[in-house]
Amino acid sequence: MKKIIYIGFLIVSALCTSCSKLLDEVVPQTSLNEQLIINDPAATRTFYFGLYGSFRTYNKVLLELGEMRSQLWADGLFLENADADLRRYYTHNYDAENVSASNWGGFYGMVFRLNRALKLIPQSKLPESERNKILAEVYGMRSFVYYTMLKTWGKVPITDQAIDGVDDLAGLYRPRADEGEVMQLIEADIERSLELFGNTNVFAPKRVYWNLAASLILKGDVLIWKYTHQSKNNEDLINAKAALEQVKNMSGATLGLQDNYGDIFNADKKSNNKEIIFAINYERDQTENKVFNVFLINASAVNNTWLNANSSNAGMVSTLYPNIVGAGSRVGMEASLVHKLKNTPVEDKRVSHSIATMHTDIPSYPLIGTLLTKYIGNVYEGLRVYNNDFPIYRYADVLLLMAETKIKLGESPVEEMNQLRKRAYGAAYPVFVNGNETQNMDAVLEEYLREFIGEGKLWWALRRAGDDYVFKNINPLYLSEGNRYKLLLPISRTTLNSDPLLEQTEGYQK
Repeated sequence: MKKIIYIGFLIVSALCTSCSKLLDEVVPQTSLNEQLIINDPAATRTFYFGLYGSFRTYNKVLLELGEMRSQLWADGLFLENADADLRRYYTHNYDAENVSASNWGGFYGMVFRLNRALKLIPQSKLPESERNKILAEVYGMRSFVYYTMLKTWGKVPITDQAIDGVDDLAGLYRPRADEGEVMQLIEADIERSLELFGNTNVFAPKRVYWNLAASLILKGDVLIWKYTHQSKNNEDLINAKAALEQVKNMSGATLGLQDNYGDIFNADKKSNNKEIIFAINYERDQTENKVFNVFLINASAVNNTWLNANSSNAGMVSTLYPNIVGAGSRVGMEASLVHKLKNTPVEDKRVSHSIATMHTDIPSYPLIGTLLTKYIGNVYEGLRVYNNDFPIYRYADVLLLMAETKIKLGESPVEEMNQLRKRAYGAAYPVFVNGNETQNMDAVLEEYLREFIGEGKLWWALRRAGDDYVFKNINPLYLSEGNRYKLLLPISRTTLNSDPLLEQTEGYQK
């Protein structure tokens, strides 16, 4: 078979319905493309910036995988039709015939781009310090992608080298590696990233490039997960705590909690936003963040829907948030959860800056739904522009990950919990009282629920805490001990049929 140069594409199971289709669709690349990236620093930098443009396309799947299985948005109140694809997530109604995040969520496309960068950047004509910085970012991002896949599917194929060409189809096949092997790759990439960053942590004015702090947070995140699901070795927790402590020691004028929770997400306050550590970037006149349309409101309802009834910031949707463009189908939030989030003795500013309650515009104003306002953007020249960034890691992550680590080590998370509560509630915040491990972890998960609405974090927090916490917090009609295999997602028959080395996720073989 004619050798085909294969750069930046997915392995066969992630791209196509058959190997022959893959080879038909591959656009051959020439060595000239690589030589240009290697020899022209301007082309190298363009290639580097393009990695972040590619990563941005994963915002939707990152949100879905980390948010929609958590019961935060689940068969709640809304007037429009339920979004069928998202409903499959929160009802855990997936099998080999009905797959969510098909083709491995498309993540292997990013893996191959990052692998290509790891091949070409070391050969480039960039200054050594710039090369090392880029490589540190790439290793960090690749570990994040593989970590996301590990959490989602457990065993996943490993490809850690750029594929230049194949002489036959078998060269594209990959089996699913054991979770321990995938974890080894993740940890190795993190350590390589930290080594290349050294002691240098420089935040760009807009925190949209991977950095030392991001790799350290990821290390803590990964090691807590490893302790919970693989090792049960306290050494992992000790190392997680050390990594998170290193980030806490960076805090100061340029890193820490924002005093005003709403400022974290304000599209006009991105520059030097001290809480953001790494975010996916959206800008006016460039690319807009329209991932959250299903959390908004149908345009036909904006003129007869009242927001925040009986509060100081009540008003019609069309007045408070003009020119909203919502999807025809939505996700909702159960009335009981809305009341839990909103009806606290002292206002939780995280909730009021994240969602607005929707009501009919008749007296008594019955509750009919919620509107996610965290990513609502701004109006420019009469047009609404969705230019809020999507945080991957922010300083609140550091505090809650540290709290998790301390709890699992038998230590008190009082310091971290009270920092978050003081910002959320003000001077009259409910002071955290240290309890037993279960009580403390329940309290941490309550903070995740409130702190990260719409940020794709709650499901992962439940899973990292331990499976018992998942079953305690998810509707047992959808997920319970009896179908615990659904903690991981299946792969589609199309993906299975495209690669004879692949096996279905355990529990979905029937």
